[in-house]
Amino acid sequence: MADMRILALETSTEHGSCALWCAGEVLQRACPAGQAHSETLLPLLAELLAEGQLSLPQIDAIAFGCGPGAFTGLRVACGVAQGLAVAADLPVLPVVSLEAMAAASGAENVLSLLDARMHEVYCAHYRRVAADDYQLIGDIHVLPPQAVGLPAGTGAACGNALRAYPELQQRIAQQGWVMQPDILPEARWLAHLAVPRLRAGAGIDAADAAPLYIRDKVAKTVAERLREGGKA
Repeated sequence: MADMRILALETSTEHGSCALWCAGEVLQRACPAGQAHSETLLPLLAELLAEGQLSLPQIDAIAFGCGPGAFTGLRVACGVAQGLAVAADLPVLPVVSLEAMAAASGAENVLSLLDARMHEVYCAHYRRVAADDYQLIGDIHVLPPQAVGLPAGTGAACGNALRAYPELQQRIAQQGWVMQPDILPEARWLAHLAVPRLRAGAGIDAADAAPLYIRDKVAKTVAERLREGGKA
């Protein structure tokens, strides 16, 4: 499988993207800002396949960012991945979006921090164990920024939660961590992480693919927002 080909879809945030891994080379397209990912993802995938001079049946697997992230975005990536996989009888590879951020950081010890809205942060601690393999240390959490704990040692903290909650960024930076606030989940990093998993036979049936929801509650009531000083 040295010449494996993988399509990767990532729409867990407003900055969606898709990528084509082909024998170690990666092509990527970004979803246009201000448009629904559901409207732009399939045309971009068609562009990638055309540029790579490939058809869908020539792809070996579909990777998608399973979350955590925006509820609608997660459903889009999962649904498109399932549709493509069923059409071409391909395995699916779910990849945690926070792990893709860790891979993008390039660090050995990484704290991935994604803005979960509602004054909360998706938080996960990863350690690199191989070139394209990160191990989750503990669990993935959704927490208020002040409740985010720091792992032992130092490393890189990445993600848009650092900009969304400056007090969180300041607290982590004071402990000697490198700040990488511009990192978001990207399809190219999903593809990097998916390659060894496909090689190891970790692909699943499209029917078994599902988004990763860290919290069941996706919106606060008016009363809850008013109690926290927000607007109705």
